[in-house]
Amino acid sequence: MSDSSTELKHIFLADRPLIDVRAPVEFARGAFPNAVNLPLLDDTERHQVGICYKNEGSETAFNLGHQLVSGKLRISRIVAWADWLASHPDAMIYCFRGGQRSQIACQWLGAEGLVVPRVPGGYKVLRRFLLAQFQSLPPLLLVSGRAGTGKTVFLNHFNRKLDLEGFARHRGSAFGKLIVAQPVQVDFENLLAIALLKLDIQSGSQEAMLVEDEARLIGRIQLPLSFQMKMKTAPLLVIEASLTDRTQHIFDEYILRQWQDYQLAFAGAAFDAFADYLLNAVDAIRKRLGNASHQEIRAMLASALSRQRRHDDLALHQQWIEALLVGYYDPMYDYQLAQKESRVIYRGIRDEVFAWYKDRLNSSCSVPVSARRYKI
Repeated sequence: MSDSSTELKHIFLADRPLIDVRAPVEFARGAFPNAVNLPLLDDTERHQVGICYKNEGSETAFNLGHQLVSGKLRISRIVAWADWLASHPDAMIYCFRGGQRSQIACQWLGAEGLVVPRVPGGYKVLRRFLLAQFQSLPPLLLVSGRAGTGKTVFLNHFNRKLDLEGFARHRGSAFGKLIVAQPVQVDFENLLAIALLKLDIQSGSQEAMLVEDEARLIGRIQLPLSFQMKMKTAPLLVIEASLTDRTQHIFDEYILRQWQDYQLAFAGAAFDAFADYLLNAVDAIRKRLGNASHQEIRAMLASALSRQRRHDDLALHQQWIEALLVGYYDPMYDYQLAQKESRVIYRGIRDEVFAWYKDRLNSSCSVPVSARRYKI
């Protein structure tokens, strides 16, 4: 690894604070979790400078930028940087290419006695470095199973794992939408790449990494192509559970906890927002359910919502959840799992899979033939 790569890696491993002086519109398209947007030029100013650059050249555009950000406005920008640096003294500054904007910011701060290092190459170099992490993925071990078997709960018992749904802020199904918005694609990729770095995959370790068996899309977030390809050949652990247990698990996650979140976020408007979330999710799978099944499930959901509104009783939701599992999710998951049967190395209820996997982590016992090429 080159010295520059080592420095870039340290920025992310240490969660080093970053001041992003790009315009807000650039920041919104993608940034880094340890960065704050304190722009040199706001969106309007950047637009004006860009037009000037195109029509009259770099020197005129440079002068216009200084005219637009001068006097009290310039002071306010410096104060904003200085205030943030006071609580983040180890911060670095970057712009898009590590060019004029970050250089000017450093010069202005330097005039105030504040010396702040720049990121050479700026956002482009940082982003390129993170994307490179997807080219050398470790072996993956997929955690699979029908809906409601507690795959995420299983993952959270272990350190060497990637919570893809957590990074995507989505549970991965039609009902997977959370109150908090999903990140933009770039931010998801950056979070995932940094997590890979922190698990030290570049050390050459061949220990498998646990991930949930996901589709290509998690909500509107697309998994990197290298992840998709790796997951297509990875071995699987399959968690099993009774219909009763799975119904209860989904009720707890998607109804009880989600309802609590809606109450906190929407206060008096919580019920209408919650009802819209559930009804829209059922409607989103109408074609796959078929009209008759869709109408039946939707009627059961409407009845549960009516009971919830009138009596503050959520229990009726379990009926449509069970019907949806039996009539839709179970056949779909069973079909998908059947295509991967040759890659299944162990299946059982969650406690059994947990014990089996822990035993292999803590001992040198052999792995089933189908998985011997994977060190788990």
